[in-house]
Amino acid sequence: MAAAFLVMLYDYSPLFYISVISLCFIITAAMVLGWFGFDVPVILRSSDEAESFSVTPEKQMVQVTNPFALQLGPTTASVTEGVTLRPGCLEECVLTCYWGCGIQALQLAMQSHQHGPRLTTPHLFQQALHFQYRHCQSFIIDKEGQEEQFVQIPADLGITDFGQMPRECYPLVAVLTLADPEARETYNIVANVTVIHLPDDKYRLPARILFQYLLTSQGNMYDLKPLFMSSENEGSARATEPAAGGEASEAKAQEPGEEGEKEEEEEEDADSEGESLEMQGKDCVVCQNASVNRVLLPCRHTCVCDSCMTRLQHCPMCRAFVMESFALSQSPVAFTNEEEEEEEDDDEQEEDNKGVEDEE
Repeated sequence: MAAAFLVMLYDYSPLFYISVISLCFIITAAMVLGWFGFDVPVILRSSDEAESFSVTPEKQMVQVTNPFALQLGPTTASVTEGVTLRPGCLEECVLTCYWGCGIQALQLAMQSHQHGPRLTTPHLFQQALHFQYRHCQSFIIDKEGQEEQFVQIPADLGITDFGQMPRECYPLVAVLTLADPEARETYNIVANVTVIHLPDDKYRLPARILFQYLLTSQGNMYDLKPLFMSSENEGSARATEPAAGGEASEAKAQEPGEEGEKEEEEEEDADSEGESLEMQGKDCVVCQNASVNRVLLPCRHTCVCDSCMTRLQHCPMCRAFVMESFALSQSPVAFTNEEEEEEEDDDEQEEDNKGVEDEE
């Protein structure tokens, strides 16, 4: 009966030809799309395939102590009016400010730190720059001092701008070095180089820190970068001060002004315990339950907890693909209820044994 019906459709109805041609078209289109690598729609995937994904690797970080910190003051800054710097050092330091420092000269100085003598003193840094700057100022920063330093280029030099873009020099380069020779042997980081932009008559972009570099005693250089937190978590980017993290084998000399070609060397906070306390109470943007503890790379958004990180492949803030991640702090291992009960039983047993010994 079914065969007779198919024969009748084949002989008398065009629907048979339409159905066969449509089926062949769908199969051919699926094969062509699969051949050229187009993804299969989500509705056609199986549940097992949708749940399977690769776990984001964890970046191995090394925590070191950074004795330097430098920020811009709250006052208005410009080339003619000067700028207020707010240093914070764990040891007595020397703050050296180079006005109109040559870009190429700074790049060569960074390379000389890797291949030649370490730039641990202001004198060595001046020699590495080959004195290619307009003006130099030095200040002594007390140990753990938070006093602001006002820096201004002398008016008698007659400098009101540093030329049109692209420029051959940075408006201001601030270098922090340790003043005590014994302290240079104690800390792995020996210098902090901060490149600062200041508005002038030719370029009115507001004052801001362009780059920050940490120079180590081994001749390595790390790029100090900020960590971006969600708007609920203070709504601003936190600079990763005052420590540099990253595998020592990955440290390479980097040139200022070529940020696109640099390796993504993330910096951890030296006072990890203090930051972990600050992070408490700041909920993960995914589960809204646990505290934020994960930094996503390369976007550097700090917005998820350890548990949610295991199920993420894209940043929930910017949707960028997550290549790596690292933890801000290692949370202590929590005891389970069974372990707590076992400990209580052991304590009670010890007290009973002590009571028996006392009676004897």
